[in-house]
Amino acid sequence: MGNGIAQVAARAGYDVVMRDVSDEFLQRGMNAIDKSLQRDVDKERLAVEDKASVISRISTATSLDALKEAAIVIEAVTEDLKVKSEVFQTLDAMLPADAILASNTSSISITKLAAATKRPDRVIGMHFMNPVPIMKLVEVIRGMATSDQTYNKVRALTEKLGKVSLDCQDSPGFVSNRVLMPMINEAIFTLYEGVATRESIDGIMKLGMNHPMGPLTLADFIGLDVCLAIMNVLHDGLGDPKYRPCPLLKRYVDAGWLGKKSGRGFYEYA
Repeated sequence: MGNGIAQVAARAGYDVVMRDVSDEFLQRGMNAIDKSLQRDVDKERLAVEDKASVISRISTATSLDALKEAAIVIEAVTEDLKVKSEVFQTLDAMLPADAILASNTSSISITKLAAATKRPDRVIGMHFMNPVPIMKLVEVIRGMATSDQTYNKVRALTEKLGKVSLDCQDSPGFVSNRVLMPMINEAIFTLYEGVATRESIDGIMKLGMNHPMGPLTLADFIGLDVCLAIMNVLHDGLGDPKYRPCPLLKRYVDAGWLGKKSGRGFYEYA
C-alpha cells in the first residue's frame, strides 16, 4: 500500500520520499504509480503534464536516512508488532523533534507502537483502505498519548489528500477489520466445512448481500498472511474464541498460498 499512499500525497502537492528495502521493490512501486496515473490520463481525469509533475515529486530510497527531514512518516511495513516497533524506534531517533509518526496498521495497537518511541504524543494511526488511490476512507486512530495537535494535523492532512477521515478507538482491528475479518474468516469456515464451493460462497455474498467482491476473493486480494495476522491480533487482543482463525486459513499460509500476490490462494492467478 506504500506506493498508493505515496501517489495520493504527491498528487496532493507534497514532496514524497518512498522508502523500501530494495531497489527492486521501489521500481515495482514506481511502476504501479505510473500505471495508476496513466489510467487517469487515459480517462481524461489527469493531464499528461500533471502526471509528470506528480511523479517528479516522488523520490525513492533504500535507506531510512533519506527520511531525516520528513515532517510526517507513514509506515506501511508488514503487519507485525515487533517489526513495526523496530522501525518506529529507528525513525524516532533520527526524525526532527516535531515530526509525526503515523502507522498504516490495520489492526495493531497504536498505543503499543507509541510506547516504543520517545514521542508517544506524536504517534497516530492512519489506516488507508486498499487500493489507496481509489478508496476514500482513512481510519484515524489515537493512542493513549496522542496529542490533540497531532490529531488535528493528521485530520487536516487526510482532507488535503482528498480522503474522508473517520475516528475510532485504539482497539484490536479498530472498526474496519473487527467487522470485516470475522466475516472473511467465517466464509473460510464454510469452505473448510464443505458447506459450499468457493464460487457459491462468493456468489451468494455478491448477489445476495450486494458486496462488490466475494469474501474469498477479497481475502486473496488482501493477502491470506495479512488476514491471518489480523485474526491473531483480534484473538489475542480480545480473548474471545469467536476470533479463532480457521485452520484452513492457517494451512494455506503455511503452504505459501497467500492469494493474488503469490499466484494462488482460494483462487489461482496467472
